Amino acid sequence: MSTLTINPWSPPRLSWRWWPVFLRNLLVWRKLALPSVVANIAEPLIWLVAFGYGLGALVGTVNMGTAGGGSVAVPYILFLASGSICMSAMNAATFEALYSAFSRMHVQKTWDGIMNAPVRLDDVVLAEMLWAGFKSLFTVTVILLVMLGLGITHSPKLLVAWPVLGLVGITFSCVALVFNALAKGYDFFSYYFTLVITPMMFLSGVFFPREQLPAPVLLFSDLLPLTHAVQLVRPLFLDQWPSDAALHLAVLVVYAVGAFWLALALTRKRFAR
Repeated sequence: MSTLTINPWSPPRLSWRWWPVFLRNLLVWRKLALPSVVANIAEPLIWLVAFGYGLGALVGTVNMGTAGGGSVAVPYILFLASGSICMSAMNAATFEALYSAFSRMHVQKTWDGIMNAPVRLDDVVLAEMLWAGFKSLFTVTVILLVMLGLGITHSPKLLVAWPVLGLVGITFSCVALVFNALAKGYDFFSYYFTLVITPMMFLSGVFFPREQLPAPVLLFSDLLPLTHAVQLVRPLFLDQWPSDAALHLAVLVVYAVGAFWLALALTRKRFAR
């Protein structure tokens, strides 16, 4: 049965044929690797320097809870770094799964050309998701190295934070592919950034402790995937183990699996028209 005539909500039909699509994206990206790296790390580093060192000099320290139920005073630069690295993973995956994926799918018709080979649409969507996750992980790796060079943190638990950030990238690439499947043009993405990404940045504890939020807003914040990413990564920056790690990981996995299935179904519908 053709990929375009199956029930769009049927389970994903995946194979290792995603790998050539992933490799194709990698080979194209190699030609633009340097400007891509600069573009991906410049903004988060500007946030880190401006807010971490500028505002951090005024704020000093931030009190945050620990896994044992107490509180600890954390330098604001470290507090911000541990949140902004999650934000960077989200942004890098989102940009790749929106603008770049939309260009390949709709503008350049690259996906149509790929599917002339024995490659299913499901494998193409999977490759795009993994590619956006890879770009996100690459970006946060460079930023982590810069943070280590600046002496912001030297926690050995960053080795655990690294794969967690990879999961964060995959989660947000899946969510972004949902909006990629719905978009008619690049302007559509402004709704996603304005109504989803920007509120999530300010409600997930990246810039200030969430405990200062009003109770109803705090409850809403608990539902956001970026909140759970920050709750996992921030303690690792402080050389501590996160509390309720299984819950936070489960939320990210549920978001990733659910969003990927939804994105695949919407993409199947789009290509069936």
